[in-house]
Amino acid sequence: MILNEQDLLKIQGGSKSLLIALGAVGVFIAGVIDGFIRPLKCN
Repeated sequence: MILNEQDLLKIQGGSKSLLIALGAVGVFIAGVIDGFIRPLKCN
């Protein structure tokens, strides 16, 4: 099925996945900074 222009304008979404991706990047950066500030030795 091919969507026409009106159907394409009705499609909503993507904002939640963008927020989740930004949150994941923020957590990753916080982990990297935490690793440099207080490195823990492996057992």
